[in-house]
Amino acid sequence: MIRIGIVGNIGSGKSYVAKQFGFPVFNADEEVRKIYKRNRKCFKKLKKIFPNHKFSFPIKKKELSQIILKNKFNINKINRVVHPEVRLNLNKFLKKNRNKKAVVLDIPLLLENKINKKKDFIVYVEGKKNEINKRLRRRNNFNTSLFKKLYKLQLSLEIKKKKSNFIIKNNFKTLSAKKNVKIIKNKIFKK
Repeated sequence: MIRIGIVGNIGSGKSYVAKQFGFPVFNADEEVRKIYKRNRKCFKKLKKIFPNHKFSFPIKKKELSQIILKNKFNINKINRVVHPEVRLNLNKFLKKNRNKKAVVLDIPLLLENKINKKKDFIVYVEGKKNEINKRLRRRNNFNTSLFKKLYKLQLSLEIKKKKSNFIIKNNFKTLSAKKNVKIIKNKIFKK
């Protein structure tokens, strides 16, 4: 099974590009949403770590955002609870799809958390800064202060680009992304 990792800036269109490959996609952001919505064990651990914060189940992203904004180190505490759950789900996903030709890993901190393997193909999705900013502002839960804290967790975009096998310049036009993915698939599978 070939593993294709998708990396890039927040809001660059990584999830859209990941879907264009036509293989099973592991979307870490989606997995985190599911954990917040369904995982009571995770909820209880977070409640224990932050006893002074009023939580409700299912966990609301907004509640966690407030905790992170109060203290930048709280994000590490949250990650220590949530990331093992995400990794568990990733392992289940990989096991379930082990007979597939390829899988796509849409994991924002793929390189930072050393989830990638040497043989993985890494695709860097690059978007114009002004387009990315426009897209982020349209998100109903966008918070500039939180964005800056999350951004600091990531490797620099230059490092991500250097570690990538392929670069897709995403101009947020459907045909362009599809065309670029097709070219990359041809190179990966040597068609």
